[in-house]
Amino acid sequence: MTVALPAHRPDHDPINLKDTRVQPTRFDAIAKAWSGAASRRDALKLLVAASLGGTLSTLAGSGADAARCRHGTTRCAGRCRNLKTDARHCGTCSTACGLGETCVGGVCTCSGAGCGGGGAEAQRPFPQHVTYATGTIRPTSRSQNEQDADVRAAYDRWKTRYLVKAGTSAGGDLYRVAFGKPGTNAHDVTVSEGMGFGMVIVPLMAGYDPDAQLLFDGLWRFARAHRSRIDGRLMGWKVPTAPGDRDSAFDGDCDMALGLLLAGAQWGSLGATDYRAATTTLLAGILGSTIGPNSQLPMLGDWVQASGATFNEYTPRTSDFMLTNFRAFGRFTGDAVWNQVVAACQDVIDAIQANFSPDTGLLPDFITSKKDAGHTPEPAPPNFLEGPDDGHYSYNAGRDPWRLGTDALLTGDAASLRETRKISAWAQAKTGGDPQQIKAGYDLAGKPLSGSNYFTTFFAAPLGVAAMTVSSQQTWLNAIYDAVRSRNEDYYEDSVTLLCLLVMTGNFWDPTAA
Repeated sequence: MTVALPAHRPDHDPINLKDTRVQPTRFDAIAKAWSGAASRRDALKLLVAASLGGTLSTLAGSGADAARCRHGTTRCAGRCRNLKTDARHCGTCSTACGLGETCVGGVCTCSGAGCGGGGAEAQRPFPQHVTYATGTIRPTSRSQNEQDADVRAAYDRWKTRYLVKAGTSAGGDLYRVAFGKPGTNAHDVTVSEGMGFGMVIVPLMAGYDPDAQLLFDGLWRFARAHRSRIDGRLMGWKVPTAPGDRDSAFDGDCDMALGLLLAGAQWGSLGATDYRAATTTLLAGILGSTIGPNSQLPMLGDWVQASGATFNEYTPRTSDFMLTNFRAFGRFTGDAVWNQVVAACQDVIDAIQANFSPDTGLLPDFITSKKDAGHTPEPAPPNFLEGPDDGHYSYNAGRDPWRLGTDALLTGDAASLRETRKISAWAQAKTGGDPQQIKAGYDLAGKPLSGSNYFTTFFAAPLGVAAMTVSSQQTWLNAIYDAVRSRNEDYYEDSVTLLCLLVMTGNFWDPTAA
């Protein structure tokens, strides 16, 4: 497989299109010279030559400029390239080989199993058009084909911005999900949460993305190359980080495990990665080091002691109530403990909604418990772990309507439907049915938080998933979908929004469902 690379041009092009001294035929040569100049200074020299009537051979980079390339190399994009071996310029300039291919004698050649976008054949290729639980709804403001195109476009944007090659290993290339947009310091950082997002997104897009399996395997290699210092079956939460801070965060590992199940269902386990074996090992780590032995609740990470004074098995993050994942883990392993984890999470949600958010259904970012025999759950105090809004519906809990809503859609579970519908009813009433009025965080009574007076897809898209559980909210669902489907923000918002779009368009599926 070959890919034509766009010619490189600097951000600011000083060519004056109105300069009558540059004739149209000469302008074509100038553009080619500009794109191939070795530096901005060289490009300016070429433009000066053009204004003084320089020859086309000079402008095109032949003569003295081309002579700088040694025998057997050709100038491409400002550098001398060996077109027989350069995988980005194979045979001709700007002809790039696909993932897993090498350039041999000027021809892109498969150098490993599944290279060039081949991989194993996707068993459930995008799009899938899943039928969700009876009584739920889907967006109707755009056709199914348009919705699928929305997902493809969102995936392409996400992949271009955040999916980064991170070196090679004996097993193949490594890939990571960047924590921020290109050009920012955050783009050099990766967190396990993002790796989990990526390992769920990529296998769902197999069939559309011919390189999905290679990318997925590269993400998993990166995760294995950055293990937690406490439980090596889990990933360290942040890369790079200080050695003493290399411990796990629950949500990243939990989504990676679901991703491995998706990969196994999509491609089987006979290729370079044994997805089934990898899932088994990762789930053993999650259960052994991050599920409370008595509470059956997800703990914040492998750094938490079950009986710790401040952080313990009764102090979960509500966005870690990943019920869809837990049910899949139970079906995969046959271990009833995962059903107990689901039930424990739903009991906590019911208690919070009954005692602290009866009118809104909103959940706090973090939960603590009273020092009573039943460990009665309550919202965490300010600055419990991350900041003053730890006890509010903020940038962790904003994921809850998506997590709970997805479980309701896939299973029709009565508790998940009830809990999700409560949040969705409040949201529509609070905003008057206008998604642009969704604020960036609320207290549990529904009052907007200080500094929250702006719209972001992070809070809106999950509420779109929640609206799918309420048959009377078709107009509200359509409005949310239209508000988020093509908007770009940053790593966190764009990743969560893409995952929600996969659900809203009927393209999220359970890898363990019969």
